[in-house]
Amino acid sequence: MIKMPNIRRAGAEDAPSCAAIVSNWLFWTRWIANGPDLAELTRILRKGIPLREFWVIGEPVQGYVSLEIKKSQIHGLYVAEQGLGLGKALVNKVKEGRDFLQLYTHIPNEAAQRFYHREGFETVEELPEGRGDGVGELRMEWHR
Repeated sequence: MIKMPNIRRAGAEDAPSCAAIVSNWLFWTRWIANGPDLAELTRILRKGIPLREFWVIGEPVQGYVSLEIKKSQIHGLYVAEQGLGLGKALVNKVKEGRDFLQLYTHIPNEAAQRFYHREGFETVEELPEGRGDGVGELRMEWHR
């Protein structure tokens, strides 16, 4: 049995590692327009980490989840490597003590949609124009 890496609260010092994971995802994701570069992603994350419930998994960091508490909204869930249970562990972490979560995922991101459906999320709304990057999105909800 493989031991799951530890999950801990993120600090500003984790921003570069988290940004590298997002940057790699952007590089390999052909259906999304050019996103922010690594320096901009690091700046965005360094600013956002203290404002949200933000968890990282692994040492070195192998993934993260960012939650806006007031809206119970997952703003980001990224892992360096899929299929290891890292995303599931992070989602389970933000489910703790909650009865409701919501998130948005891009319509072309079918792998993410399959993952979220497995984790109990249901599609409740479609936004064909997306929310700013021009790529359509789905709003999904989870209820305990």
